[in-house]
Amino acid sequence: MKIFNFFYYSVGQAYLNTFRGLSKEVWWLAFITLVNRAGTMVIPFLSLYLTTDLNFSLDDVAWIMTAFGFGSLVGSWIGGKLTDVIGYYKVMVLSLVLSGVLFLGMQYLETFNMVCLGIFVLMAVADMFRPAMFVALNAYSKPENKTRSITLIRLAINLGFSAGPAVGGLIITTMSYGALFWIDGFSCMIAGFLLLKVLHPKKSKTLDTEVSSSPLSAYTDKSFIIFLAAMVIFGIVFLQLISTIPYFYKEGVGLTEFEIGLLMAMNGLLIFIFEMPLIKWFENKSYTKIGLMVFGLILICISFLFLIIDPWLGFVIISMILLTFGEMIVFPFSNSFALDRAKRGLKGEYMALYSIAFSIAHIFAHNVGFHLIDALGFHKTWIIMSVFGLLGLGLLMYLKKQIISTKQII
Repeated sequence: MKIFNFFYYSVGQAYLNTFRGLSKEVWWLAFITLVNRAGTMVIPFLSLYLTTDLNFSLDDVAWIMTAFGFGSLVGSWIGGKLTDVIGYYKVMVLSLVLSGVLFLGMQYLETFNMVCLGIFVLMAVADMFRPAMFVALNAYSKPENKTRSITLIRLAINLGFSAGPAVGGLIITTMSYGALFWIDGFSCMIAGFLLLKVLHPKKSKTLDTEVSSSPLSAYTDKSFIIFLAAMVIFGIVFLQLISTIPYFYKEGVGLTEFEIGLLMAMNGLLIFIFEMPLIKWFENKSYTKIGLMVFGLILICISFLFLIIDPWLGFVIISMILLTFGEMIVFPFSNSFALDRAKRGLKGEYMALYSIAFSIAHIFAHNVGFHLIDALGFHKTWIIMSVFGLLGLGLLMYLKKQIISTKQII
C-alpha cells in the first residue's frame, strides 16, 4: 500500500501535472484525433497489403507509395490555402468526412493504375486536415502551452497508433485486409461528425489571435526554408518506419503481421507514457528547439545501426526504442518552431509548407527505400539512411548558426 501511495502521489501526480493548463478545445481536438487515428490501422500495413493481398512487386509498391506522397503534398498545399480563405474548422470537417468515404472505396481498387490514383486522391483529401489542424491548435493554445498542446495531439495520435496496429494485425490474421478499410472509413467519418458537434466556432474559444500587421510570405523566409529542407531529410529517414521497416520485420526478421503490429504498438505506447513528461522536462531547461531537434535526429540515425548489426529481436526492439525517443523529441519541437515562425505571416501558408515538407519526404522515402532494398538489400539500405540523416543534422546546425547570427528566436 505504501508503494502504491508513493507512485500515486509522486510519480502519478507529477505525470498528471504535465497536462494541466491546456484548453478544453485542445483536449477535444486531441480526442477527435484519437478517434480518427485509432481507425487508420491500414497505413502501417499498406506495403504488406499491396505485396501479399494484391501481389504487387516491390517496384509497384514503391511507385504507389510515391503517389501516396504526391497526394499528401497536394492535400497539404490545398489545405493551407483553404485554411487562409475559409478557416480551419470547415477544412477539418470536410477532410475527415470525405476521406472516410474514400477509405471505404479503396478496398475495391485492384489494378496498379487505379490503386495509384486512389491513394493519390485519398491522401490529397486526408492531408488537407494537417495544416488546418495546426492552425486550430495554435488558436486554441496559450503561447506558453504551444509545445505541450502539440505533444497532447501527438499522444492522441500515438495512443491510436498503439492500439490500431495491434488490433489491425489481429483483424488481418482472423479476417482480412478489407475489414481494415471499413474501420478506417467509418472512424474518419465519426471523427468528422464529432468535430462538427463540439468544435463549432460558436462553441469554441480561441486563446491566441495574434496576427502580423505586415505578414511575410513563408516562401521568402530563408531560415524557414532551410528548416524545411532539414525536415524533408528527417522525414525520408523516419518514414521508413511505415513502409520498409515493417517489410524488413516480415522478410528480414521473420515476424508475423500480429507480431509486427505489437512491435509498432510499442512505439505508440512509449510515446504515450514518456513524451509529455519528456517535453515538460526539456521546456524547463535552457535547450533550444533546434538543439533538441539535432539530438532527436542523432537518436534516429543510431536506431538504424542496430538493424544493421543482426536481425535479432533484441536489437530490433532497441532500434525501435531509439527511433521512438528521437521521434518524441524532433516532432514536437519542430512543430513548435514552425508555429513560432508562422506568426510572421499567413499561418495557413507556413503550416502548409511544414506539412508539405513531410509530403515531399513521403514521395521519396518509400520509393527510394524499396528500390534500395531491392538493389542493395536491407543492411546497405539502413547504412545509407543513417548517413543521409547526417545531412539533416548538418542543415540544422547551419540553421542554428544563422539564426544566432541574425539574433532571431530559436
